[in-house]
Amino acid sequence: MTEPIRSRSPQNPDDIVAERAPVSPDQVRQLAAGARAAQDEWRRAGATVRASALRRAAERLRDHADATADLVVREVGKPVTEARAEVGRAAAILDYYAQACFAATGELLAPSLPTNQAGLLYTERRPHGVAGLVTPWNFPLAIPLWKAAPALAAGNAVLLKPSPAALACGDEVHRLFHGLLPDGLLQVVPGGPETGRAVAAVSDVVSFTGSAAVGAEVAVAAARAGLPVQAEMGGQNAAVVLPDADLTATAAMLAHAAMGYAGQKCTATRRIIVVGDAAPFTEALVAAVAALPVGDPAQPGVAVGPVITAAARGRVLDAVDAARVAGGRILTGDASPDGGFFVAPVLLDRVDPGHPVAREETFGPLAVIFAVPDLPTAITLANSVRYGLVTSVHGHDVGMLLQAAQGVDTGLIRVNAPTTGVDFHAPFGGEKASSYGPREQGTAALDFYTSLRTVTFAAPPPPSP
Repeated sequence: MTEPIRSRSPQNPDDIVAERAPVSPDQVRQLAAGARAAQDEWRRAGATVRASALRRAAERLRDHADATADLVVREVGKPVTEARAEVGRAAAILDYYAQACFAATGELLAPSLPTNQAGLLYTERRPHGVAGLVTPWNFPLAIPLWKAAPALAAGNAVLLKPSPAALACGDEVHRLFHGLLPDGLLQVVPGGPETGRAVAAVSDVVSFTGSAAVGAEVAVAAARAGLPVQAEMGGQNAAVVLPDADLTATAAMLAHAAMGYAGQKCTATRRIIVVGDAAPFTEALVAAVAALPVGDPAQPGVAVGPVITAAARGRVLDAVDAARVAGGRILTGDASPDGGFFVAPVLLDRVDPGHPVAREETFGPLAVIFAVPDLPTAITLANSVRYGLVTSVHGHDVGMLLQAAQGVDTGLIRVNAPTTGVDFHAPFGGEKASSYGPREQGTAALDFYTSLRTVTFAAPPPPSP
């Protein structure tokens, strides 16, 4: 008998939030067949019907915003202020793609036809069919919806495989659409790696967010099958602090970007590169990190809750120990709260840039500070890792800010703004090992979830005289 999968509250691991039987590959194939049958009706339903369904799902989410935010806090340990913001953002994503149902699906071109023959040359986008979506636990509403909403808006069916750590939130996504879509069009399929592989295998287009190792596996499998695929993976994101940056404001911004939500964002700041004398900024950053409230994420004002599992906590502590043994200095990180998977935020310096803690993503409240003599050195260091998701640059000198923005090789560049934070109406994605395939979000998502074809429509030639 297959063991059930369970999601547990990371601040109270005895609290089992949800328990589900994993969906087997055979069951996934059956659900995909039903979704494919429902998709034919859905793609013919027209923009008005699809937009209405997405808009009503947004209204449902807003009607139950507080309870949904509480669920996010309980299941994944997200601080309540951030959980409420995620709910609001998820509703806005649904609104955006409801309106996007009416976006142009092609363009009219000048035909190349004989001068005596009328006709049209145009392009049109059509849904792929079944969209297989594999999503993580850290944004348990926003990420499933920023994938599912454009897929549905474009006329696709959806198979959503949520993280085992976010089972209840996956069910909440399903409830948002209950009764608004053709039966079987959107299916939530809980399970582990075997279920995820089955979802990718039966789909016509695949979108994944998670680790680089699994993302590479998904991308290879989809490419072999000839399927459109996108994989959003990790980041070892740098913040470059120029000599004229405001110490207090920038330190507070980077403390939250690095340690907020226990550093469990792919866009979190992992490396802080200070140009020039790093001592004043380091002092300000240590104070800002030490001031972050750590504790029960349900309490207003808490910025740093638990990490998601005991294994995640162990990885952070092991990384800190390895850095310390190699000569790194621990600047913050006092005793962590008891009773859950808590880790006090850790800021390190004197770490060799080649050490794994500086090069590989730990996915926890851990950041490393470096001092460099000039901006070219800072850019080289920022670019020295295999990831390329987002870089932030902080200062006032416009020339240096532009030089930094032009020099870093990341998909997102944020000037005087934190690495964290994503605009859902703009393309999202990274370079190098951070991303594979087309961008997510905005109108780029509508392009990804559709295939483009070119139609030459010629009128019958005039009759011969």
